[in-house]
Amino acid sequence: MAEIRPTDIAPPAANYAHAVLTQGAPRWLHTSGVVPVAPDGSIPAGLADQASVVWSNIEAMLREADMTASDIVSVTTYVVVGEDLGPVMAARDARLGDHRAASTLVTVPALARSEWRMEIAVVAAR
Repeated sequence: MAEIRPTDIAPPAANYAHAVLTQGAPRWLHTSGVVPVAPDGSIPAGLADQASVVWSNIEAMLREADMTASDIVSVTTYVVVGEDLGPVMAARDARLGDHRAASTLVTVPALARSEWRMEIAVVAAR
């Protein structure tokens, strides 16, 4: 994978890549929207805690696929309108570390369950 960094457009607005080029990756992982439900079925109330659960769930899926966060090519995050985006972006940055993936953050009026304040779908390649 290689980050695409065109010099003739503005840099990304946060810690993400405008685009990621993947060549010859034989294995792809596409997740559904990963929601903030912990393994015991609980749903944290706080947004930062929900983001932590979502990323823990994503990491479990990556492990099951014999992948790591550095294999993530694209992240699409959905956050309920009016929520503070800071904790969601901080959780992404913490889990990805120095790895940059293409990233889109969308605010939505609601998610499938009223207690869910965010969810994330990722694409990974190895």
